[in-house]
Amino acid sequence: MDKREAIGSWLSGPRAAAEDAGVDFGYRGEQLGLPEEGPGSIARPGRRLGALAVDWGLCLLIAYSLITDGYTPSTSNWTLLVFLVVSLLTVGTLGFTPGKRLFGLRVVSLETGTVRPLGSLIRTVLLCLALPALIWDRDGRGLHDRLARTVEVRM
Repeated sequence: MDKREAIGSWLSGPRAAAEDAGVDFGYRGEQLGLPEEGPGSIARPGRRLGALAVDWGLCLLIAYSLITDGYTPSTSNWTLLVFLVVSLLTVGTLGFTPGKRLFGLRVVSLETGTVRPLGSLIRTVLLCLALPALIWDRDGRGLHDRLARTVEVRM
């Protein structure tokens, strides 16, 4: 191995170096038995962030116009509370929030295919804490999804 190959694998990261060595990681969601593309496949990060932005914007609008009657320092706290309630109610009953529906996403349980209320509670509370949602596994599932035994898929 010459110096260029060694530096290239270091810059590319451990996954690229392992793939060059012949390790097959498969596609995202393969370990969960989900399809690679199309309906039922794992949602991409861009769609998930877009849905989150739409949901947050709607909750901000509700908090701004109905609760705080204008922008105050407490508006962001009320927005988080409205987001918690909306997510609990919609994900726990329908499997999606308005933003997820707009982007064609759905939250499903790995065992049953529908989200249980307790799973929705765990997932939503951890999502509101933000840190568990930033820790992902190789399938693209956040820690909040892993602990709630859910996965966000395309419709």
